[in-house]
Amino acid sequence: MKKITWSMMMVATALVMFLAACSSTKVTSSWKQNDARIQQNDKVMVLALIPNKEGGLRANIEKEMVLALQQKGYNAVSAFETFGPQAFKNLNEERALKKLDRQGVQQVMTVVLLDKSKEKNYVQGSPYGGFYPYYGRFWGYYGYMYNRVYSPGYYTVDTKYYLESNLYDLNTNKVIYSVQTQTFDPSSAQRMAVVYSQKVVKDMAKQQVISKR
Repeated sequence: MKKITWSMMMVATALVMFLAACSSTKVTSSWKQNDARIQQNDKVMVLALIPNKEGGLRANIEKEMVLALQQKGYNAVSAFETFGPQAFKNLNEERALKKLDRQGVQQVMTVVLLDKSKEKNYVQGSPYGGFYPYYGRFWGYYGYMYNRVYSPGYYTVDTKYYLESNLYDLNTNKVIYSVQTQTFDPSSAQRMAVVYSQKVVKDMAKQQVISKR
């Protein structure tokens, strides 16, 4: 069996970390009503409902979702940028809809943080990251097992975000598209907003809610 070098292990570890970062957000389910589709001349307002304690995630998600839709050629705007952080506070349905109508909004895309959970996991101490470089060599075997037995492990806390986006047609006052996602340990609110928006817009194109171009 070929000897596994330290450089090979470092490259493999970096690759695993890179793949994990790329796949930190995934679509768990999505649905579209019949032939629902956003028209190019429709004005879509992105409205996020996310607690302020999430470090600016609301503003970031609205900004990045708007940008992702605009890059596809759609007229998207942010509720946060248009109305401020408390746009519809203390308004009833009639007044809220009139407020949207004055802005020429035909569709609203909500982004809601459904849940946030944390899991504590134990990581076994080992300098080789799970590799087994000791085959046929006494010292390789001894060194690996020594560190495995005597090196203390540690705990990591993994955070998962569960979000849902719904697209509402204000002409019919009905939801025409819905998508649920799971995000694992995002590096920052900004990065999470970028990846989330890209994943959702990609799914919207797949469902033909928007053009694939």
